[in-house]
Amino acid sequence: MKLGLLHCDELRPQYPAMFNAWLPAEWRVYDLTRGEAPADLDECDGFVGTGSRRSVYEDEPWILAYAELMRRMHAASKPFVGICFGHQMMGHALGGRTAKSPKGWGIGVHRFTVTATEPWMQPPAPSYGALMSCQDQVEVLPPGAKVLASNDHCEVAMFRVGTLLGIQGHPEFTPEFVRPILESRRERIGSEHVDRALATLKEPCDGTLLAGWARQFLADALRPLHDDAVLVQSHRRAADDR
Repeated sequence: MKLGLLHCDELRPQYPAMFNAWLPAEWRVYDLTRGEAPADLDECDGFVGTGSRRSVYEDEPWILAYAELMRRMHAASKPFVGICFGHQMMGHALGGRTAKSPKGWGIGVHRFTVTATEPWMQPPAPSYGALMSCQDQVEVLPPGAKVLASNDHCEVAMFRVGTLLGIQGHPEFTPEFVRPILESRRERIGSEHVDRALATLKEPCDGTLLAGWARQFLADALRPLHDDAVLVQSHRRAADDR
C-alpha cells in the first residue's frame, strides 16, 4: 500500500519515521501544518492522521482545511486511520463533538476493552494496551459511527465510521519516547498524576496487534474501491470492443 501521512504536529519531526516503524509501507508525507494536503485523494491508497499538540476545534486555517479534507475522505469512502488528533478530527468534522474531557489528562499505558469485533480485527483480542497522551476526547459520535473499544477514562477509545477508523491511543509510541515527555509536563499535569503514569510504562502495550488491525482495515476498505475500478475498466474494454 501507498499511504499518505497527514502530519499534524510541527514540533514532532520524528513522526514519519515513527509511523513507518509502526506500520511499514510506502509513505508520502503531507505536512498539514504547512498547508500541504493531497490535491487528489487518489494520490495514495489510504491515509493515516498523526497526533498533535493542537485541538481539532481551534480556529486555525490548517485545522479547518483538515476538517474539510476529512469530510471529502468520508464522502469518497477513502480508507483512513486516525491516531489521537486524527481520531478526534473524525468525531469533530463528521457531525459529532470533541472536547476536553472532564476526567482530565489520559496519560501512560491504558487498557481498553474491545466492545465490538469486526472481521479485520485479526487476531481477535478481548482487550489491548496502548499509550495515551491527551486531554481531548470524542464525546459525541458522528452519525453512523460504531464504538469498538472503551475504558472508564475514555468511552470512545476506538470507533469506525464507514471506511474511517479512529484510535485514541498512540500505538506508534514507545515507553522510551513517552517517558521524557511525561517528565517535562510535571508542572502542567501534576507530579502525582505523572508518577502514576510513569509507573504504568512497564505494562504491556499492543502496538503490533493494532498495527495488524490497521493494516487489515485499510486493505479491506480498499478492496471495494479496487473492485469498482476493475469493473469500470472491464466496461470500458467491452465498449471499445463494440
